[in-house]
Amino acid sequence: MARLRTSPDLILRAVTGDGRFLGTIGKFFVDGDAEITYWIDRSVWDRGIDSRALALFLDMVEVRPLYARAASDNLGSLRVLQKAGFTVIGTENAYASARGTEIEENRSAP
Repeated sequence: MARLRTSPDLILRAVTGDGRFLGTIGKFFVDGDAEITYWIDRSVWDRGIDSRALALFLDMVEVRPLYARAASDNLGSLRVLQKAGFTVIGTENAYASARGTEIEENRSAP
């Protein structure tokens, strides 16, 4: 995150609701490809907050194509991406620091 925060291409926004911090959403570049990332506090899952934040962010960010990644077993995030028009274009294994292990990720594009 420290490396990303110093990138001039980074767009990072807070997701808020009812006066409180609910998560983050951002755009950064990996190997020349623009990617979107988001994290929403588990306490507000299944309320449409992630879908709304993603829709607003996609309206704001003009870079296309814009890719996204989600763990293959993260059905909620995969559903949010699908509702926003993303489709899975491939899978790959990657290290997930939050899980402390390598996982299978789906790579998606609109």
